[in-house]
Amino acid sequence: MPVTAIVINILLMMAVLARGQQIADVPPPQPTVQMPAALARVLTDYEAAWRSRNAAALASLFAEDGFVLPGGFPPVRGRAEIERHYAHSGGPLSLRAIAFATEGAVGYIIGGYAREKGEPDIGKFTLTLRRSSNGRWLIVSDMDNSNSRR
Repeated sequence: MPVTAIVINILLMMAVLARGQQIADVPPPQPTVQMPAALARVLTDYEAAWRSRNAAALASLFAEDGFVLPGGFPPVRGRAEIERHYAHSGGPLSLRAIAFATEGAVGYIIGGYAREKGEPDIGKFTLTLRRSSNGRWLIVSDMDNSNSRR
């Protein structure tokens, strides 16, 4: 067998082994956790507003002084700016919680997102929350990023 063919075969075997190792390094998804209805509403309302491309409804889920922390852009602060930021955003979205906690009037939700329920997560998010005087949980900050390494 010519030396070139041997080298090509070795390189192909190394590539296959390396790909197998990359797949093995991906941990299984975190399990979904069930949240109290008042917290779960934050995610279901977010999904509905995003799917309907309703920037005003999406912005209304935020505290008046809330933040969106988009990747590659400066922070967006306040409902009016959040509505402008999301003016041309939306589409299929499914959110799921993997962790949450509340203490008094503050809380958080950590989760994953996909385009459709039951699909593998394509990204993850963290929401910090504040309970308003009427008891409704509002988003203080929203940060997400993709699971792809780009």
